[in-house]
Amino acid sequence: MMTIDLLPDATAMGPVMLKTAKLARLVHWYTAGVGLEPIAERPGTVELGVDGRTILVLEEAPDLRGPNPADAGLFHTAILYPTHAALAAAVVRMTQLPNIQFAGTGDHHVSEAFYFADPDGNGVELYVDRPREQWEWSNGHVYMTTEFIDPNRFVNEHLDRGSFGQSSLAPSDAKVGHVHLQVGDVATARDFYVDALGFAETAALGSTALFVSAGGYHHHMAMNVWNSRGAGRRADTLGLGRVEITVPDADALGAARQRLTARGVAVADDGRSLRFDDPWANAITLTPVTA
Repeated sequence: MMTIDLLPDATAMGPVMLKTAKLARLVHWYTAGVGLEPIAERPGTVELGVDGRTILVLEEAPDLRGPNPADAGLFHTAILYPTHAALAAAVVRMTQLPNIQFAGTGDHHVSEAFYFADPDGNGVELYVDRPREQWEWSNGHVYMTTEFIDPNRFVNEHLDRGSFGQSSLAPSDAKVGHVHLQVGDVATARDFYVDALGFAETAALGSTALFVSAGGYHHHMAMNVWNSRGAGRRADTLGLGRVEITVPDADALGAARQRLTARGVAVADDGRSLRFDDPWANAITLTPVTA
């Protein structure tokens, strides 16, 4: 049961906004590889998604510099596919892109994942969840590990060759499964994302990484210091522009506002959504699904 101190079980990740100096290049990468399609276009901005639902917002910002690898910011955006076959198809599409930056694989027990970097260097995870009944919990923490996945074996086992090639689009229920950030320290991340925002902690790797979620998911967000320990507030750079989180209704939005303001977080409330920064100036928007 939800309490006033926690985000509701129905909380989910919304679109992620990325700033890029080369909009057309990034649009091609996320359409041809990930399988998204243009949903809406405005001067300097393209929304990509599936079935009319936005997953990524790409905004052209040619005057911004690129982020330093040691800055706070985006570690990766994780796109969740509904089936192993859909993920296998995405992996094959990725291998057909020129100069693809493949960053590895991970069997995390709760999920199976393939990692890439887009042409701007933004981390991208493509993954599929294992059934929740197979996840292992102990004292409120879920067991996650990282084991190697042989990409060729995965594709051979799961690719539906009969339907592959008929459509280059991701399935209509593909979505942002989680967002992983680089931060300056884990203790401050816990104070903000758990105590103030209202996620539940689901896993931690000592003082190096934290995983949080709502509704018993393995993680909706994660924060690590693997490259960024000690980082301060980030400048306005290319890369991450904004992370959106959706809550079910206006009551959940109001409860989140109370938690954040009680802990001294500056919140902009336009009556439709809340906008605020985490301690490293990663911009967060909280939006209700229904008013």
